[in-house]
Amino acid sequence: MSNPERSPQADALACGEDVVVELVPPREVPLGGLRAMKVRRTLPARSRSLIGAWCFLDHYGPDLVDESGGMNVPPHPHIGLQTVSWLFTGEIEHRDSTGVHEIVRPGECNLMTGGRGISHSEISMPGTEVLHGVQMWVALPDADRATDPGFQHHVPTALTGDGWEARVFLGSLLGDTSPVHTFTPLLGAEILLDAGASLEVPLDDTFEHGFLLDDGELTVTHRGGENPVARAELLYLGTGHCTVTLRAGDAPVRLVVIGGPPFGEEILMWWNFVGRTQDEIETARAEWQAQVTAGVPDGTPVDDSTLMTDGRFGLVADMHLPPIPAPVMPGVRLRPRS
Repeated sequence: MSNPERSPQADALACGEDVVVELVPPREVPLGGLRAMKVRRTLPARSRSLIGAWCFLDHYGPDLVDESGGMNVPPHPHIGLQTVSWLFTGEIEHRDSTGVHEIVRPGECNLMTGGRGISHSEISMPGTEVLHGVQMWVALPDADRATDPGFQHHVPTALTGDGWEARVFLGSLLGDTSPVHTFTPLLGAEILLDAGASLEVPLDDTFEHGFLLDDGELTVTHRGGENPVARAELLYLGTGHCTVTLRAGDAPVRLVVIGGPPFGEEILMWWNFVGRTQDEIETARAEWQAQVTAGVPDGTPVDDSTLMTDGRFGLVADMHLPPIPAPVMPGVRLRPRS
């Protein structure tokens, strides 16, 4: 898919030189196994691997937990990235190896830094009947990817106007700035539009941007043209766009906006790891496997997280689900993404 936009305007000019526009369709992926909750993934895609430092975007729900099983992700590792959780409906319990125990709630940003190594679990809360939201990853730049693991929680103020509401959870937009620390400039925001409403949004023209439609009928007008966006699709705008107008159709709209300057580095992504070399990924896998198989005579993964040994990725306290063993590495070299 080289250029899946619906309304290409090759001759139009934006604020800068890059007027690339792409419409990225979602693909359905099981979260944690074939019988697990399904998510709609738009990053990474065949046509685009990153938007700024954003390298992973999953969109899920609204799912009835009684039918889908909800989110049930036991302890697993990360390196070289930050995770961003943003919920529309439901609650998720987060535990990680830095000792953080946090309930992820709608309208609250939870950002976890994997850095040199962290492990965590994500479990739907018992009272959650419907689960609906997005899970996103940010690649750490080479200079910072071995940083200490950590966790940040922020409840953004709701911005309101004529027919619209917004919450800025990362970066700056519409006059608000999030205090959450990131290692590259980033934007992350949720925008709600009433049926028939429109909103002009100033953009940083040095950023790439992505517009993920959660629900409703959305048209995005920019200096390069106009694009209708279907539910769960991701509209990409390259650098050079200094404003967009978001317009809802006959139904209310909810969308998530992400952005950042072009990352400028090649990365390797495999399983839950973001690295730079094949050896780095293979070493991280081996170190996780050493933690989940240590002390077991036949080297099989332990069946209780309390039996794990401490190591690079630490231990998730008060968690009794068995950790997720790493899959087998593919038989070919990993392909760099940029």
